[in-house]
Amino acid sequence: QVQLVESGGGLVQAGGSLRLSCAASGSIFNLYTMGWYRQAPGKQRELVASITSSGSTNYADSVKGRFTISRDRAKNTVYLQMNSLKPEDTAVYYCNARRYVDSWGQGTQVTVSS
Repeated sequence: QVQLVESGGGLVQAGGSLRLSCAASGSIFNLYTMGWYRQAPGKQRELVASITSSGSTNYADSVKGRFTISRDRAKNTVYLQMNSLKPEDTAVYYCNARRYVDSWGQGTQVTVSS
């Protein structure tokens, strides 16, 4: 498994932006599919965006056009740029690394005020 450390969450007004970062340990980071998930109170954890080892991306319909996932192979880091944030984006955001098994970060809170 890989160790993941998220950062970049916080409180922002609706319409604002945040960038989440997820730093991964290990030398085979480039082989992992990386993803961002979120979980709001009382709801199930859901996929927000993912990026494969080859750079293919996938987004939840609710964030298409507003969020962008990217990865920096030299820094073993994956990012989630979140623009035009809405109150319904409020959740704990988790970084995920997948290669045969799942590894998860500790989560970072994102709160969007109206």
